[in-house]
Amino acid sequence: MNTLKNNLLSTLKNIQNFEKKHSIRENSVQLLAVSKKHPAEAIRTLYQTGQIHFGENFVQEALSKQDQLKDCSITWHFIGPIQSNKTKDISNHFQWIHSIDRIKIAKRLNEQRLSQTPLNICIQVNISEESTKSGVLCHQAIDFAHQLMPLKHLKLRGLMAIPQRMSDFTQQQAEFKKLSDLYRQLNNSGFQLDTLSMGMSADIEAAISMGSTMVRVGTAIFGERKIN
Repeated sequence: MNTLKNNLLSTLKNIQNFEKKHSIRENSVQLLAVSKKHPAEAIRTLYQTGQIHFGENFVQEALSKQDQLKDCSITWHFIGPIQSNKTKDISNHFQWIHSIDRIKIAKRLNEQRLSQTPLNICIQVNISEESTKSGVLCHQAIDFAHQLMPLKHLKLRGLMAIPQRMSDFTQQQAEFKKLSDLYRQLNNSGFQLDTLSMGMSADIEAAISMGSTMVRVGTAIFGERKIN
């Protein structure tokens, strides 16, 4: 468990160093610990170390962990693909959703939200235009954002992307710049976004240098997932 704590503190220190290196305002990047396929006990350890935000991809796995950790004031983020038959559980057991890319799903989440507090959402954008990936295309994003506005139980906070894997730092930056530019375009169009959810363990520095406000880190904190 000390390894988990050390990994968390090391990741937070790296974020701080990258902010300084790229002249980003201190403490402007939030860490989302991606805990999918890792046990509730590991999440509890990190929570007791000060980590509040955790991201999950699979509904049933997440609900089980939430039940085990109901004594912890965790902010739960859903970051995986959303199936229609899972929208009720997702809408009512998470505070954030990062993977909105279909209006049908957004409407279901809006209708099924029981809490009076709006659900924080990010539009998932397919910035690399990969056929195997979910997300709206960049040129569709503004129209899609307008479609979300009448949904009063949803609060559009920002954009999320999972770019194609690449090891070259400059290429990583170029991909993230597409989302950062789109973010500014939406805000210039009257939207009040405050969240750029981009960057993972392998490309966290490039994402922060391009304006990320929330990085989703799993492997660097939890280590490699066990293959079942």
